[in-house]
Amino acid sequence: MLVNRETYAKKWIVRPDGEDKVNGKLKYLTDLTMAGMLHGKVLRSRYPHAWVLSIDTGKARQVPGVRAVLTAEDVPGMNLFGIAFPHQPVLCSNRVRYVGDAVAAVAADTEEIAEYALGLIEVVYEPLPVVDDPATALDEGTIKLHPEGNLLHSTSIQHGDAEKAFAQCAHIVEETYTTPRQMHTYMETEGGLFIPEEDGRLTVYSPTQHGYKDRMQLSRILAIPEEQIRVVSSPIGGSFGGKDELNVQPFGALLALATGLPIKMHNSRRESVIAGIKRHPMRITMKTGIDAEGRIIAHQVRILADTGAYATLGCEVLNFATEHAVGPYAIPNVDVQGTSVYTNNGVSGEFRGFGGNQVIFAVESQIERLADKLGMDSWTFRKLNMRAPGDPGPMGQLIVATDGAEQVWSKVMESPLWAKRGKTWQCEEPWIRRGVGAAIVMHGAGLGFGIPDHSGGAICLTADGKIQASFGFEEFGQGLNAALTLMLQDFFGCTAADIRIVIGDTDRVPVSGSSTASRATTMMWRALQKLKPPFVKALLERASQLSGIPADELVTGAGGIHRREGDAKLVITYEQLAAAAEAASQPISARVEFDYPTTPEGMVGAHYLYSYASVIAEVEVNMLTGRVKVLQTDHVIAAGPVINPMGFLGQIEGGSVMALGYTLTEDAVMKESSYLRHNLDTYLVPTFKDSPQTIRVEAIEELPEGDTFGPRGVGEIGSVGLAPAITAAVKHATGIWVSRLPISPEDIVQSIDWLEGVESH
Repeated sequence: MLVNRETYAKKWIVRPDGEDKVNGKLKYLTDLTMAGMLHGKVLRSRYPHAWVLSIDTGKARQVPGVRAVLTAEDVPGMNLFGIAFPHQPVLCSNRVRYVGDAVAAVAADTEEIAEYALGLIEVVYEPLPVVDDPATALDEGTIKLHPEGNLLHSTSIQHGDAEKAFAQCAHIVEETYTTPRQMHTYMETEGGLFIPEEDGRLTVYSPTQHGYKDRMQLSRILAIPEEQIRVVSSPIGGSFGGKDELNVQPFGALLALATGLPIKMHNSRRESVIAGIKRHPMRITMKTGIDAEGRIIAHQVRILADTGAYATLGCEVLNFATEHAVGPYAIPNVDVQGTSVYTNNGVSGEFRGFGGNQVIFAVESQIERLADKLGMDSWTFRKLNMRAPGDPGPMGQLIVATDGAEQVWSKVMESPLWAKRGKTWQCEEPWIRRGVGAAIVMHGAGLGFGIPDHSGGAICLTADGKIQASFGFEEFGQGLNAALTLMLQDFFGCTAADIRIVIGDTDRVPVSGSSTASRATTMMWRALQKLKPPFVKALLERASQLSGIPADELVTGAGGIHRREGDAKLVITYEQLAAAAEAASQPISARVEFDYPTTPEGMVGAHYLYSYASVIAEVEVNMLTGRVKVLQTDHVIAAGPVINPMGFLGQIEGGSVMALGYTLTEDAVMKESSYLRHNLDTYLVPTFKDSPQTIRVEAIEELPEGDTFGPRGVGEIGSVGLAPAITAAVKHATGIWVSRLPISPEDIVQSIDWLEGVESH
């Protein structure tokens, strides 16, 4: 529930797409069909690492109903893709590096025929040694997975002299934390419909978070101009970063052009598991030292990330993790080094939180351990070491100052759970223990300095009298349409009936950048700030010409233009304005381009805008089974004005349940670089029954006077802080420190003498 929901009563609207989603009428992109379409399927490697000696497609081509069988030699353009670093083969010709690598693609009259044909393609492999442990990927003698070696990227933050400062510390905590390979588990797996048009163009209906980036990559693969490709990328049945990278698009596009017929593709869950990207597993070693008063004076971090076989956005994820490895704390001596390596494991890439989930779990766990060693309350310890609003950011960069950290730190103490932090109580079953823990989060928004973060938007009055806003963002469940509807109503005083929204179609929208990094809401708000003055001026001037009323006496409103004063009478409707504009061949429109605000310091990856959150959780630990159940959570979020209250609540609730799985149950386990879990029967995602009984969310909207940056996105911050809050609660309940996610029931049981624990309870 949203605390003080009555405050947002006027903004509490039904999602524009909500009813159709609930009743099943909404057409997702993978629901689309077309008369005469073929079905596409992809043959993927049997081995995580091998030479490809030969591929024989002869038998598959002879199957009745098979229309095309493609291999690497059939790719007309660049046989590589990758959103930032194009080095993953579309179709492998001589080497496979993970079990998701594609070697051939088939188009057939039915899905069954396509599957049968895949089984007839004869591929001769020569297995190669497997690199399945990131810790040994850089060892001398380890086989190189890429010509440049097995190092994808390295990072570093250095302030002061950490090694020297450790010698002056009264207490030091050193611990290694490990985090899992998490699946996105969106309800709609990868797929789409690919249509070769009569005019020679290609239309792609496929889920993605960046339609223009897909178009660019496809043009390189197909060797055709970008303008010949239309990408329709919305609505999407979930993504969380997992559809930011190309998935089935190259194969569907190639098969469509090869056959001249529409191609339908839709991954099974097993295919999605094998080929889809995952959250980066990380091994994070932290050594942190404090003086006698409890101030952190030295912090050393070593991050090892497993990016899998290919890069996708592995460099950028490591950059983000490195930056956030300091947390919201002012530490004079910092030594952070990050390394991301190639292995033959599944590809790791972009995922909600973008490297923050891993390192913030480690940072906040260190804070708990240090406070315990000092004998100080951990929340008091956090305040003692918290960065002040005017302090530089984690990389020493200039950031936009807010009171967010202080606000969320103070507000969480008003939670009903707060009084339980120091309490011990008798449960009905003596083997059940309860505890409460809390954590704090500082999370950067936007892509960070040095990464192109361009955006834009357009607005016009349509021929039928609608205020039409066009953005190149995508709706994948985050509530973008509702947020934009509310923003338009707020900016122009109009109603939902006066509005039309166009998104996710490269033929109809401007370049707005990707729907990632908690940037879309901020970018739409900033665009409307820039679009409103010229657009409203044009509307009012035209209305003044038609009505004879001075423009400065007019204002936009419900249904059209109204008098500013008096009875605010409707002067002219939007339909009438549109008709007059059309008759005069003078359309009313505005367009804008700009970049996401970045720090002027010029540090690659450094963020300028940050949001803050605190979370407190109550857990129940079964000392017999080691199982942890989260009973209640409270979240306080400082991210500027709330645009869409229902969407705000949904993002925090949804993100926290995703974090619940990350903390307790989810791990895409691999053995010798092969997945051991291929479906959701063994990969356990939290259900409604597993979720907390109560999730309370409170928004802090105040920004400092003069802050012109508006609302910060909240798509990620709700998923970042729950893990350390839960592990702190487990420590409170049981005395057991957790350093590995997901929390292992076996580790809990093996860490206690449960009989002794029951007797002393």
